Amino acid sequence: MTFDELKEKAHALPLKPGVYIMQDAKNQVIYVGKAKALKNRVSQYFAHLASHTEKTRAMVSQIDHFDVIVADSEFEALVLENSLIKRHQPRYNILLKDDKGYPYIRLSVGEAYPRFSLANKAAEDGARYFGPYGSRGSTQTIIDALLAALRLPSCSRNFPRDIGKGRPCLNYHMGRCDGYCRREMDQSRYAEAIEQAVRLLEGKFQEVGEELQAEMEQAAEELRFERAAELRDRYQAIELLGKRQKVVAGSLADTDVVGFHRGEAKSCFVVLHYVDGELAAKDWTLMETPMEEDEGDVVSALVRSFYGGRGNLPRQILLPCELEDEVPMARMLSEQAGRRVALVTPRRGAKMDLIRLAEKNAVEEVVRATSREERQSKRLELLGKLLGLPEPPGRIEAYDISNTGRDDIVASMTVFVDGRPLKRDYRHFKLKDMDGPDDYASMEQVLTRRFQRYLDGDEKFGEKPDLLLIDGGTTHARVAVKVLAGLGLTVPVFGMVKDERHRTRALVSPAGEEIGIQGNPALFAFVGQIQEETHRFAIEFNRLQRTRRVQGSVLDQIPGVGEKRRAELLKHFKSIKNIKAASLEELEQAVPKHTARAVYGFFHTPPAIQHGKDETPCESSPARPGDGGSKS
Repeated sequence: MTFDELKEKAHALPLKPGVYIMQDAKNQVIYVGKAKALKNRVSQYFAHLASHTEKTRAMVSQIDHFDVIVADSEFEALVLENSLIKRHQPRYNILLKDDKGYPYIRLSVGEAYPRFSLANKAAEDGARYFGPYGSRGSTQTIIDALLAALRLPSCSRNFPRDIGKGRPCLNYHMGRCDGYCRREMDQSRYAEAIEQAVRLLEGKFQEVGEELQAEMEQAAEELRFERAAELRDRYQAIELLGKRQKVVAGSLADTDVVGFHRGEAKSCFVVLHYVDGELAAKDWTLMETPMEEDEGDVVSALVRSFYGGRGNLPRQILLPCELEDEVPMARMLSEQAGRRVALVTPRRGAKMDLIRLAEKNAVEEVVRATSREERQSKRLELLGKLLGLPEPPGRIEAYDISNTGRDDIVASMTVFVDGRPLKRDYRHFKLKDMDGPDDYASMEQVLTRRFQRYLDGDEKFGEKPDLLLIDGGTTHARVAVKVLAGLGLTVPVFGMVKDERHRTRALVSPAGEEIGIQGNPALFAFVGQIQEETHRFAIEFNRLQRTRRVQGSVLDQIPGVGEKRRAELLKHFKSIKNIKAASLEELEQAVPKHTARAVYGFFHTPPAIQHGKDETPCESSPARPGDGGSKS
C-alpha cells in the first residue's frame, strides 16, 4: 500500500479499543500496539512525521500494510497486545529478551553428584527449582553462600568422572570445600550436604542449625576440636545465609520502584526491590533507545514486558509517570499474581524520593555504558537522517549576524566537527559597505566572502562543510543557497528557528519545510547549543567592536596615529588606561619611535603646551570599526 492509502485506511478505522499490527512488504510483523481508539492512535503514525522520533519515522517507512483486531475493552486489548508481542517478537517493540528479573535456583537431581545453578525459568526437565528470587546477582550470591557454608564444590570438575584425577584445587586448601575430588571422600557425605542445602532453601534453618549444633557439641566432647571448629563456622555461615535469603526472597512481596532514563544512544530501565522499607535488590536492563515519544508509553511497555508471565509479583509498584493504561494493567498483573497488585504514581514525599533514586540509577547505568563518542556519533546520525543527508555531517558551520544600527555590523561563523566545537576554526566578519542593518544582505556578503576564500585556496577557509546552519528562517536559508549556487557549490542548508522566548524551536529548509527536533531531547539540545554558541560569538565581537571604536576616538586625536598604529597599541596594552601609564620605552616596544614619542607626549604634556596657547584640541576623527576576525 502507498503512504496515502495507509493514511486513508487509518482514518477509516473505528473509534474502538483494539490492537494494530504493522507489517512490512515481506509480511513480517514489525510492530504491535494497542489503542483506546484505533482511529486516533493509528492515524498519528501517518501525520506530522517531522515531530516523530527518527526511529518512528524509520518504522513508518517500512510499513507496507497493517491489520487491526477490535477488542471489547482496553483490558482485552492490553492482554492481546502482550500475547502478540510474545508470539511475533517485533523488532520495533520494546523487548526485554534477556529476562533478567526473578530467576530460580536449579538443582540437577537424579545424579550421583547433583549441582546447583542459576536458571531464568522453571522448566519441566526433572530438575528441582527453588524461588523465584529478586535478581540474578542476589540469587547467585545465595548459591555462592550455600556452597561455601556447606563446603560443596564450586569448581568445574565433573563428578564422579574427575574423582582422583589430579590434586584438590585451591578451594580445598583454603577450607572452602571438603574436597570431593579425593578418592577417600565418601559419596554419602556429598548427598548429606546436598540434603542440608535443600532444607536450607526450603527455609528450615532452625532445624539444620540444631543438627549442626548437636554435632558440634559431640565433636567437642570427643576432643575433636578441629571438627568442632569446622562445624561452628558452618553453623555461623548458615545463620548468615538464612538472613540473606529472607531478605532476597522477601523482595517479591513488598514494593518495587521503577525508574527509566532515555539516553541519546542507549536507555535504561531500572527496578529497585524493597522489603520492609529497605533496599534488597536491583534489576536493570540497557536497551537501544525506544521509538515511542511518550514516556508513559515506554514505561507501560517495559513494565508489562518485565513482569509478564511471572507468578510472584510485588504488592505495589511505584511508577515514575502516569500510565494511560494503568487500570487495565493493574487488573492484568493482579489476575496474574492471584492477589491485588497496586500501581502507584507518587507526586511527593518519601515514595517520590524512591522514584528519583531509581531514575538516578538508570542515568548512571546509561552514562557508564555509553561513551562520549558514542553519544556524539548517535546524535549526528540522527541529525543526518532527520535532514535527509546521505551521511552524518562531520563538519557543521553555523552563521549569525549581529548589529547595533548602522555601525558595528558583524557576523560570526562557528564550526562543529564530529559534534564538538572546533574553536580554532571560528571566524569573525566585519560587514563592508552596508547602508544600514540588513540581515539578508549581510548574510549574502558573509557567505560570499567565506566560500570565495575557499575557492581561492585560503588555508583559513580550506575546509568545505557538510552542513550549513543559518540563524534565521526560510529566507535566510534561501540566501545561502543562492550564494552557493552562484559560486558553483552545493552544501545542505537549513535555518535555525527560534520561539517567542528566543530558544531554538525547529530547523527549516530553504523550501519552507519545518523539521521538528523536540521529539529527541539530545538532538534538540545539540542544535540549541550550536545556535547559542554562534549567537554568543557574534554578540561578543559586536561588543568588542563598539569598545574599540569608543576607545579609539582618544587615540585618533594624536597626530601620526592611524588605524594601524591604534590597533597595534590596543593589541599590546589592551586598554587606553594602560597606554596612558606606559613609559616611553614601553611604548617603543609596541610602535615605531616617532609614534611612541607622539603618544607619550600627548598623554604627558600639559594641554597648553601641547596645542599652543591660541590652539584648541583637535576634534575626534570619525569612528571607524577596529580590526577583528578574518576579513576577506
